[in-house]
Amino acid sequence: MQTFSKLVRRSALACLLAGLAGTALAQDLTKMKFTLDWRFEGPSAPFLLAKDKGYFAAEGLDVVIDSGAGSAGALTRVATGAYDMAFADFNTLVEYNANNPDSKLQAVYMVYNFTPAAVVSLKKTGIAKPADLIGKTLAAPVFDGGRKSFPAFAKANDLDPTKVTWQSVDPAIRETLLARGEVQAITGFSFTSVLNLEARGVKESDVAVMLYNKYGLDLYGNGIVVHPKFASEHPKQVAGFLRAFNKALKETIANPEAAIAYVKAKDGLVDVALETRRLKMAINDVVITPETKAAGLGSVNDERLKRAIGQVVTAFGLKTTPEPASLFNASYLSSAAERAIK
Repeated sequence: MQTFSKLVRRSALACLLAGLAGTALAQDLTKMKFTLDWRFEGPSAPFLLAKDKGYFAAEGLDVVIDSGAGSAGALTRVATGAYDMAFADFNTLVEYNANNPDSKLQAVYMVYNFTPAAVVSLKKTGIAKPADLIGKTLAAPVFDGGRKSFPAFAKANDLDPTKVTWQSVDPAIRETLLARGEVQAITGFSFTSVLNLEARGVKESDVAVMLYNKYGLDLYGNGIVVHPKFASEHPKQVAGFLRAFNKALKETIANPEAAIAYVKAKDGLVDVALETRRLKMAINDVVITPETKAAGLGSVNDERLKRAIGQVVTAFGLKTTPEPASLFNASYLSSAAERAIK
């Protein structure tokens, strides 16, 4: 009986010590707040996968991931220090830093090698090229990246932007107006607008999409942005976050269907089939490109980056042109071999 009692006490002590060790380990993790640019949808998968599979924890990070309400809001969250890092549109970052030169926000991993911004219309309207937009009414929120970049799209295609009429709308009704024929075209992320139109009874085969990157623009898309103070105080953690995310992104590319499970786990109301399609469209349209195949995920081409910034400055009517090095910092990226894709 005495021996059994000793075993029980030893077992209890071992459990206590294990619990204390686990608590100590959790306390050793660096806490990080991360904000997405939008709701929990297909493209959120690699972030959620990295968290749930312990990739962030393995890098010493305790990451909280919150949904967002647009890239501008995500950048503001980081700039104010409420969040440490964000997933946000790089072109919005160019605008933000040009208007707030002291912010020093930087992108450190380019997830979308091209902007998903596009002009979307119904084929029955006969809009097949940029010139066909003359005299047409387009709908989009005033903060929509595609709408804000439209002057650069127009310039690249010899289109007079003053010959297009804009209707400012809430994001929730943009595709509805197009489906009803109340406007002739909209701007938005391709993989969002096409699927939203389908949800409103429009077949994908009846939709025409003019992706900006296929019509003369060099614009990059969404990237991972970091607060300068957090980066300076936790450089190893920033690099660790990117390693974990890069690993998760490669897994997501290899098996989108499995990755969507982590989005479903976060938001039980998501339509798995729909979000799987959205994720695959994002991967095929703007993640896997000739540039990422050549240089690896997450990086940028210096010459193209300079051209892209110039196009943003022109499109947004910015008074200053931020230096490329102030906007994108590649020093936290893992090796090209780790980021390589086929």
